[in-house]
Amino acid sequence: MTNENIKGLIGEVFNEIADAIKSGTFGKKVRVGLTTFGSEHGVEELVKAAEIATRKYSDFEVVLIGPKVETNLKVYEVANDEEGHKLMEELLDKGEINGCVTQHYNFPIGVSTVGRVITPGRGNELILATTTGTSSTHRVEGMIKNAIYGIITAKACGIANPTVGILNVDGARQVEKALKELKSNGYDINFAESIRADGGVVMRGNDLLAGSTDVMVMDTLTGNLLVKIFSSFTTGGDYESLGYGYGPGIGEGYDRLICIISRASGAPVVAEALRFCATCAQNNIIQISKNEFEKANRAGLKEILSKLIKQAQPEDKKEIVAPPKKVVTHDIAGVDILELENAVKELWSNGIYSETGMGCTGPIVLVADEDADKAVEILKSKGYIA
Repeated sequence: MTNENIKGLIGEVFNEIADAIKSGTFGKKVRVGLTTFGSEHGVEELVKAAEIATRKYSDFEVVLIGPKVETNLKVYEVANDEEGHKLMEELLDKGEINGCVTQHYNFPIGVSTVGRVITPGRGNELILATTTGTSSTHRVEGMIKNAIYGIITAKACGIANPTVGILNVDGARQVEKALKELKSNGYDINFAESIRADGGVVMRGNDLLAGSTDVMVMDTLTGNLLVKIFSSFTTGGDYESLGYGYGPGIGEGYDRLICIISRASGAPVVAEALRFCATCAQNNIIQISKNEFEKANRAGLKEILSKLIKQAQPEDKKEIVAPPKKVVTHDIAGVDILELENAVKELWSNGIYSETGMGCTGPIVLVADEDADKAVEILKSKGYIA
């Protein structure tokens, strides 16, 4: 090592000591990158966000990846966003940065981002699992994975035993059954209760506004819509001013910490996205992810997902004819809307007349009072209800 290298190393150490004394935080700071191309509000808005984060938080360092700008922050100069993403990946893989906040990034199938917003009802923080990317091409499998992704992110944010709710969208009941099976197999999931009088883990719009769970599970398109609404409902929609952005990309075996923002994200959101990314790096979200997947797989996650996909495959079946019509006044809740028709035909094949319906909390199967107990038993045995 040359004298110049030694002097540079000594200088770096003294700077770290000085920063630690000033902030009261000892240990090497994590470095978070921010790519500055692509914003609808211009490069200046993202530079402003980085400077806000630097002034507001003293426990991590921000570096910029983009065009040359007037700033005291370190800038890795690139000509466009494609070069920026390439350099971002190189810096992450070399360990020169510990995480990065960016936009327009294409994750592989199986990786989705977990967002974090502030709910307007009570000002609670809510983790949305997920907001961009594709966890699976199969909707319900994707949402089951999203629940794991949300738990990982919540733990990386310091929530040791996060509550988990499932938003009442298509597939919610199937997700509920799978997650409860996973829990019964030994994977610890702390299910939330809706604030509505009838409770339950399936959450309503009221729960979104109140933030009545730590993690809200949903499909990615719904999550993307919600994070945009929560982030910009006070501004008219063209400027995201609230929350923490679209969050880190999570997936089994994925080992880069890349957090997403939108082209509409303003400086306040981008600054908190940098904070979010730094917290995930400090708490080693990559290791948390590895640990959670190991525990979930021990509890049969892969087997549950495989069974789900197999059930979804079309089969050649003869047409099932309905038994003689009866007056149906007993309703059975808990069947997912995607499986409602199949549940009714399952009862028909067992000699029970039934019809589909829609109750105030979702889809229902209607049967005659005298058939209720047997119908419930059949639907449970076939996996249509929990």
